[in-house]
Amino acid sequence: MHSLKVGIAFIFFGIFTANAQYTETINSNRPGESQGAFAVGKNVLQLEAGGFLGNDNHSLFNSDTDILGASYGLRFGFLTEILELNYFGTFQDQLTTIPFGNSEDEFRTSNFTSNTIGAKFLLFDPNVSLKERKVNLYSWKANQRMNFRSLIPAVAIYAGANFSWWENPYMFEGESVISPKAAVITQHNWERWVLVMNFIADKFTEEYPSYGGVFTLTHAITPKFAVFGEFQTYISNLYSDELLRGGAAYLIGKDFQLDISGLVNFKDTPSRWQVAAGVSYRFDFHEDDEYIQDNYEGNRNQRNQEIEETGFYKEGEDGTGE
Repeated sequence: MHSLKVGIAFIFFGIFTANAQYTETINSNRPGESQGAFAVGKNVLQLEAGGFLGNDNHSLFNSDTDILGASYGLRFGFLTEILELNYFGTFQDQLTTIPFGNSEDEFRTSNFTSNTIGAKFLLFDPNVSLKERKVNLYSWKANQRMNFRSLIPAVAIYAGANFSWWENPYMFEGESVISPKAAVITQHNWERWVLVMNFIADKFTEEYPSYGGVFTLTHAITPKFAVFGEFQTYISNLYSDELLRGGAAYLIGKDFQLDISGLVNFKDTPSRWQVAAGVSYRFDFHEDDEYIQDNYEGNRNQRNQEIEETGFYKEGEDGTGE
């Protein structure tokens, strides 16, 4: 009981003393399937939605399935900069054709493939918790050595619940209408490169649990245009697969993003391809004018000014200088 109280106290202390994680431009999970470690920001409401079409061709069942669907997400920064409440779901309509001799049978299936309500909490941010490396005015070589601080990722945890209140053909027999989902999320920010990793346990209380990971690498070509590559793996007795995605996103203003992406896999039971497009829009009710980018620029400008005036820079305990 004592350890539980300490844990609860630690969480609430972290919530109400965390530094701002709000960003000046929209922070979207699209067009990939991974979640970033950072929340959208306190009092920010964000919509993320898109459509997709594709095909599954199963070599053993000799079936051909055309797929049309939509994915949607709602994210809200609640109480603090590091806590996000979210809702994600997918609706899918598919037409499966199976040949029987000289004829074909067709089966249509339409329903929600997923609906999940959850919360994401940022546990650790290296930009806040770790000091920035000091500039060595006497050694160019020392300043060029590898900064191991950049190898330490931001870490978040996610906990959610899958819901399905009605008979659903996408559910396996005996599946509960409510089942758990959890994930550990890491994120590295290397200037224009971002690496996000999700380690996921889904429906782990059910007869057929699913485990897997999503690994997304994004590169900003310009401040408004970015490309990404993603690998996702599913491990389950019901369905296992490895998927490869790629695509791009374009920023229109600071609150609106467009995206496009494609998907393929590496097996024929079934072989899969999909193309998708979507939008993300942010309703920004954030009242704090402090941004991550602004903090970084301000600290750098302060550091450069102090070096010019005094010949050295004294770093404060919070890594921002004093």
